[in-house]
Amino acid sequence: MKNKIKETDLYDPVKNYLKRIGYKVKSEVKDCDIVAVNKLGVIIIVELKISVNLKLILQANTRKAMTDNVYIGIPEDAAVLKGRTKRREFIKLLKQLSIGLIVVNLSKGTALPLADPGPYKPKQNKKKKAALMKEFNDLRGDPNRGGSRSGSGIITAYRQKEVDVAEYLSVNGPQKASVVKEKLNEPKAWDILYNNVHGWFEKKGKGIYDLTNKGCSEFKNWRSKI
Repeated sequence: MKNKIKETDLYDPVKNYLKRIGYKVKSEVKDCDIVAVNKLGVIIIVELKISVNLKLILQANTRKAMTDNVYIGIPEDAAVLKGRTKRREFIKLLKQLSIGLIVVNLSKGTALPLADPGPYKPKQNKKKKAALMKEFNDLRGDPNRGGSRSGSGIITAYRQKEVDVAEYLSVNGPQKASVVKEKLNEPKAWDILYNNVHGWFEKKGKGIYDLTNKGCSEFKNWRSKI
């Protein structure tokens, strides 16, 4: 049976790493797991944990009152580091908090820094920002409740337009996409009909569309929510 890992198992690899880069290291100083100081008086504090939780993050953040150089030390196979996306997002979070990360390979007895504390300003994604504002401006009213799960009937601006198109066909019968676009003053009408994302529409002729049975039954339910 595999021996249970203890926080003290992380100590020697981290201590040896810090000593290699020129620091004198002591443990359990003023409740800090590791305190390291170099000849220039630069202080590093490392908090050791087997797994990551909010208590560890808050603890590390509190240590910044004593030095800007605060790290957390965790095993390299910790759950929060498993998976490329999860690992990247966790490191990004630590950088935003100006907290460094040292990972320990227990089988090799080595420690390696993956992130250093320091000023961090995340770069905004202009495309994502533009998409956010477009959806915000296109969405009519506030039809959803904050905290709802995405798979439980979230109403998007696209869905609102889709319902409008379906309702028009329900009332007027098969129509040319160009007519629907003009009558509803909806530039996306042709795309909605042609792409038929939810299987509500069917082509009846050149440029002519009608509702499917699925569309007839489903659009009314969505209309009641909108």
